[in-house]
Amino acid sequence: MIDELIKILNHKDVEWEIYWEIGRGSSFKIERCELVRAQRKYHSGIGLRIGYKGKIGFSYITGINHDRATLERFVNRTIKLAKVSEVPFHGFPDNNGGNKVKALYDKRIEELSFDDAYATALSLTEKEKEFKEKFGKEYTFSGGLAFGVSTDGIANSNGIEKSEKTTGLSMSIHIVKRSEKSGIGSYYKGFRLMPDFEREISLGLEKALEEVALSYNAKKIDGYKGELILEPHAVASVISILMSNLYGDNVYHRRSRFSKVGDTIASESFTLIDDATLEGKLGSYSFDGEGNPSQRNVLIENGILKSFLFDETYAKLMNTESTGNAVRDFRTTPHIGNSNVIVDGKRENLGDLDKAVILKRVFGEHTANPVSGDFSLTVELGYIIENGEVRPFKDNMFVGNIFELINSIISVGKEKEEVGSFISPRVLAFGKII
Repeated sequence: MIDELIKILNHKDVEWEIYWEIGRGSSFKIERCELVRAQRKYHSGIGLRIGYKGKIGFSYITGINHDRATLERFVNRTIKLAKVSEVPFHGFPDNNGGNKVKALYDKRIEELSFDDAYATALSLTEKEKEFKEKFGKEYTFSGGLAFGVSTDGIANSNGIEKSEKTTGLSMSIHIVKRSEKSGIGSYYKGFRLMPDFEREISLGLEKALEEVALSYNAKKIDGYKGELILEPHAVASVISILMSNLYGDNVYHRRSRFSKVGDTIASESFTLIDDATLEGKLGSYSFDGEGNPSQRNVLIENGILKSFLFDETYAKLMNTESTGNAVRDFRTTPHIGNSNVIVDGKRENLGDLDKAVILKRVFGEHTANPVSGDFSLTVELGYIIENGEVRPFKDNMFVGNIFELINSIISVGKEKEEVGSFISPRVLAFGKII
């Protein structure tokens, strides 16, 4: 049917681009060691952009199996939208090749039947029941599993015609201990390829229980200002405040703190990379939402601003090249986003510490101002190490400014951890807790 749509478009005196998706997903929700929801969903559709006399129109249809008359109405409707559009058209990408990123598809996930996926979810509930019997009625265990496969494709009047099938699955565990006090712990991990579930479930329960033990005994502290260590979850929260300043559209419209590459914007111990080419990672892809090849983009290197992230439109507006960072689905037009975000820099051993203040989890980053950089985040869990003893704390506020924080980074740890598509070691910087 895509071929039929292309034939229709090639007979029109317009520039065109089609983006299509077809896929399915299964998800399972667990509450108090019981499987309370199991569902399978399907999705498919086509987005069409038409460029006509310097303006662009967009529309979409759901499903990919349509007769010729429906496709012709779809094309004619989008051409009409382009003719009355006020949105400038800056052109589509040319066919510029690119390499396929490896390990983004696993046949075992695609061919996993709903019954087999259901059985896997039940194995997680059984494991949680074992732990509840072991630890007692003060504990409640919840969580979820999700599996999915999707094929994304793009073609345009400049000769691009690409498609890619990918798979993904995720597992989450949430544990609460409630008695005289309360404590919570959680674990989340996503995969492109089928993992060893028994091992991952045991590892997830172990890590979540470690957090519960810390959280249950945590108390609010009086406050602290000085060197502190942010663990990867906390780093992900604060770096998310920074990221929109590195998007080309925000730079073009002067909504970013930064204006040109080459400026020193952070400590020389800090490096930040966007990389869609990593094998098997959640944020990886072979081509972006406009068909441009995926890339590795060094954004900040040793404190120096090296690059912004661009889609095709803002790359042309700023007289540069797309970095392969157009993201979308068939219902939306492309916009700039990041792929895998990697923190690196001056490495130091930040494990096995006798004395340190450590932030494990914070939340509330959506309330921060990305332009001013000011943030005030709730400490979900932190701990102080003194003479080898651990004193957990929570419910304080971690306050500061993201631009001052990245300027204060002293070093990063040697061991990296994945938090979704965010990959980071511990980070040692200056901060304030109130």
